[in-house]
Amino acid sequence: MSLRAALLVLVLTALALSGIAPHDRNVWWAEVMPVLIALPILVATARRFPLTPLTYGLIAFFSLILILGGAYTYSRVPIGNVVQEMFELARNPYDRFGHFFQGVTPAILGRELLLRTSPLRPGKWLSFLVVASCLGISATYELVEWAAAVFWGGGSVEFIGMQGDPWDAQADMLMALLGAVTALALLGRWHDRQLARLARKHA
Repeated sequence: MSLRAALLVLVLTALALSGIAPHDRNVWWAEVMPVLIALPILVATARRFPLTPLTYGLIAFFSLILILGGAYTYSRVPIGNVVQEMFELARNPYDRFGHFFQGVTPAILGRELLLRTSPLRPGKWLSFLVVASCLGISATYELVEWAAAVFWGGGSVEFIGMQGDPWDAQADMLMALLGAVTALALLGRWHDRQLARLARKHA
């Protein structure tokens, strides 16, 4: 089984298991919706526009983060509770972890799409556009949460997951920014090598 197929099976299995008895069915739908949208697109484009293993791996990992958050709601994810108790934190930090990877994964995916479909090459402008795009995605998600608070009312509490933090939206966007910058700094060269191998394979 290829890595791509193995990751697909893993995500689909996790998605199915998480949907059996989530803490809040409406929150589950809201949290896993990006996965439900992305999977068909990735499957449909896998042959004519395959991505690098790094990008597929990050997408799968981020999908698992969303799925776990959907199953428990972010403020109740058990591993987050463990970290909260271990470091005596005021809140469950799982959503911060999720927002960090909301920067990491789109950064590498966006970098790959720009390098393969535009004249841009690795450098300052590419990094600037990728980071700005990740911040835009994060800000858009915060606007979605705001809209949920307006239209969903009390039912939005679990989805938003503020846990009493008035600066939750700003902290979430900061984590996405840190994730994007970290991904570009630590994974850029590895990503370039995989892109080169992919180009040779499909030349």
